[in-house]
Amino acid sequence: MKIASIADRAVLNNGVGMPWLGLGVFRTKEGEEVERAVKWALEAGYRSIDTAAVYRNERGVGKAIRASGIPREEIFVTTKVWNDDLRAGTVRRAFQESLDRLGLDYVDLYLIHWPVKGRYIEAWKVMEEIYRSGKAKAVGVSNFLRHHLEDLLAKTSLVPAVNQIEFHPLLVQPDLLRFCREHGIQVEAWSPLMQGHVVEIPEIRRLAEKYGKTPAQIVLRWDLQHEVVTIPKSVHRERILENMQIFDFELSAEDMALLDGLDAGRRFGSDPDHFDF
Repeated sequence: MKIASIADRAVLNNGVGMPWLGLGVFRTKEGEEVERAVKWALEAGYRSIDTAAVYRNERGVGKAIRASGIPREEIFVTTKVWNDDLRAGTVRRAFQESLDRLGLDYVDLYLIHWPVKGRYIEAWKVMEEIYRSGKAKAVGVSNFLRHHLEDLLAKTSLVPAVNQIEFHPLLVQPDLLRFCREHGIQVEAWSPLMQGHVVEIPEIRRLAEKYGKTPAQIVLRWDLQHEVVTIPKSVHRERILENMQIFDFELSAEDMALLDGLDAGRRFGSDPDHFDF
């Protein structure tokens, strides 16, 4: 599949179109900072914004979307239910609270943020209800490993549309990617730029010189050529613009393999099997 424009979309397993490239707003401050970042992204042509209840910036995201003047149906909005609500069994309430903060009638994608042990099956059944209500055009999961997905698929009826995971050249997780593809689950990358460490990797720097691109652009293009949706975070206008300049080149098969070969199983975020939040 050739992904040639920021307007191009992946087709999820329920037929919903999801932009291949979006803006993530993790650790973006509520208020002016997040409103400005979303405004710049939308003006530049981005049509996907990824937030979460725990980011505490849903109000600003919603405000910027409404202020943009862009028809709501053109913008793909993702948010996520936090672990506390899985543990408390308050997923329905949490979803409505997210809608209220966003000031929207629906979201395009609602995710379980982390696979809280002993809670995610029950939570997923509520996610199925939310999906059937039409208030979430698609539902999915985040940070689920293969065994979490196998458990979910064995005990519930709706296949997640998306699995948003930490994904970058140092953490490729080929078995998980293959499993998701085989089951029609779209993989989405968070922390694609390794929390800024992308610039420290010599092989990526050399490819950047070869293609006349930045290290970040090399990795974002690698994501897309793996058919992985990606949501780099930035609060800087020039970086938001830079991150979308990835549709005018293509990495060779040899260079894709070189990047794949950097896989070291290294996480910059938490391990989905061992988290305490």
